[in-house]
Amino acid sequence: MSTPVVPSVLFVCVHNAGRSQMAAAFLTDLGGPRVQVRSAGSAPAGTVNPAVVAAMAEIGIDISAETPKVLTAEAVQTSDVVITMGCRDACPYLPGKQYLDWQLDDPAGQGLEAVRLIRDEIESRVRLLLADLGITPRP
Repeated sequence: MSTPVVPSVLFVCVHNAGRSQMAAAFLTDLGGPRVQVRSAGSAPAGTVNPAVVAAMAEIGIDISAETPKVLTAEAVQTSDVVITMGCRDACPYLPGKQYLDWQLDDPAGQGLEAVRLIRDEIESRVRLLLADLGITPRP
């Protein structure tokens, strides 16, 4: 019996403090152990955006312990799918990887109402990504 292949997804935004953190949290929550999830930033911030933490907490996902991480070539090399969010040129391009660019508003400096809209858009895209990967979301 063969071991099922677990796809690896890397979410990248400039500061790794908002969009990529939300996307990684949704994919982790909905995909569980059937997908490997990472996030990083080309110029990581010191902390995750508090409005992003609050917006995710509203729907029962706690990302308060997450910290922004720097984007490395290794993170890209070990990922099957690389999803950029506003930092396309800063992300190393390696042949054989699937690249997607999600055009999303940056939650930096925005109020909770605006962050909720971005959060909901990210959740929709993550659900579509799971379908593309052949993974049924957990309830």
